[in-house]
Amino acid sequence: MIDKRWALGALVFLSLILMTGCAVADDPADERPAPDPGDRPAGQLLETPNDPQPVELPEDAGPHDRLTEWWYYTGHVEDANSNLYGFEFVIFQALRGEFPPIYASHFAITDTTRGEFHYAERVESFTPGSGEDPLDLDVGGWTLQGGDGTDRIVADMDGYELEIELNAAKPPVLHEGNGFFEFAPGSASYYYSRTRMDAEGTLTIDGDELDVTGSAWFDQQWGDFLVLGGEGWDWFSIQLDNNQELMAWQSHDGEGTILDGNATIVREDGEAIDVPSEALSIEPLDEWESHQTGGVYPMVWSIRVESHDIDLIVEPVMEDQELITLESTGVVYWEGMVRISGDWEGAGVEGLGYVELTGYAKVEAEGFAP
Repeated sequence: MIDKRWALGALVFLSLILMTGCAVADDPADERPAPDPGDRPAGQLLETPNDPQPVELPEDAGPHDRLTEWWYYTGHVEDANSNLYGFEFVIFQALRGEFPPIYASHFAITDTTRGEFHYAERVESFTPGSGEDPLDLDVGGWTLQGGDGTDRIVADMDGYELEIELNAAKPPVLHEGNGFFEFAPGSASYYYSRTRMDAEGTLTIDGDELDVTGSAWFDQQWGDFLVLGGEGWDWFSIQLDNNQELMAWQSHDGEGTILDGNATIVREDGEAIDVPSEALSIEPLDEWESHQTGGVYPMVWSIRVESHDIDLIVEPVMEDQELITLESTGVVYWEGMVRISGDWEGAGVEGLGYVELTGYAKVEAEGFAP
């Protein structure tokens, strides 16, 4: 039986990871035995002092022996009547000492036809098995399988059920060239994306099964990092109708001052181009206040990369896409589908994407406060 206090501590850790900026653990080796540097098992990495190690896929698609990890999917699909839906599905892993990993999962649907946003959460502790797929996780009946560029998600909540297969249309993108992503001074994690995955499956709404197709974005991030301070971040995944993509992000302190940021441009052929912080501009044009948490979120953004003649406007399909996940990660964040328009290297473009906003709503669940 897992110790309840440790489980709650792990969930607090996950909530802090989502709500604030991060810092590398002082000495992760104190947390658990270090892997043998001469024998690197599939899906495991060496300790922080030996980073960075090469990212190897599909082996690294599975869980790692690291303090923090997540597998993050967002996407947009249409039914036969061109009704548009967004989806988010994420599994977080926290690993502490000799205890089994603890997993938290979030599932959300943006239903533009009804103008509604729905989400659910689950949490469970288990030791993953070694199946045929590099990635094979089951959090309370929500399943994620694949890891080799062909993934399958099954999740449900009141009124909505999603069964969808995702197939990579481009090679994986290793951010910052080698997949070792430095998001703050002295802080880093492994981070790669599949920026365009063809999506096909079924979305069942109140018992009505709809065949849906569209596109998805996948992020996997792992490392030995803990949290200090009260920071957060704004993260953008942008898929355009010219078959190019943009990942952009910026971190901020508790007062909203921008701390760092960068971007990755992904060309039609999958070529990835790093954009340093000084070449990136992300400016909010509006704001929205949550009637549930009182959090004030930036809303509607101008994103510019002057060096590549990129000038985009990002607008949410609806303002209220806030998740209050106090029963799993203990965190409140905004994760919503957006529409994109503007100019890309001299030509007009449109597209769809997702935005994640953390650190704007300060709400704690009873029993989750550190």
